[in-house]
Amino acid sequence: MSTKPTQSPMRDTSSEQPAELTLVEVSRSCAVQTHFIIELVQEGVIAPQAGTAPDSWRFADLQLRRVSVASRLQRDLGVNPAGAALALQLLDEIETLRAQITASASGTDDDSA
Repeated sequence: MSTKPTQSPMRDTSSEQPAELTLVEVSRSCAVQTHFIIELVQEGVIAPQAGTAPDSWRFADLQLRRVSVASRLQRDLGVNPAGAALALQLLDEIETLRAQITASASGTDDDSA
């Protein structure tokens, strides 16, 4: 019997850092123009993880969701980047409150036992 593994070992992705995307990669992934993303950065909707100028900016792949939501708000509702920033902030707050309610409800269930 052979002691060699039959498959190559899988990479441990849990210790890897999230992917960093360039401005152009975010633009292509979200099907938006780069100037729209620049406006979102200026409004504080998203923030580059690295880089000081648009050509050197690097974004976490998690930012894609925010760009997509902002794009849908603009396309479907005519919301400008400042309005998208406000809407995303409110959505974040709702998500935080829901998490707090869930955690509180879990704690309450434990106390009633």
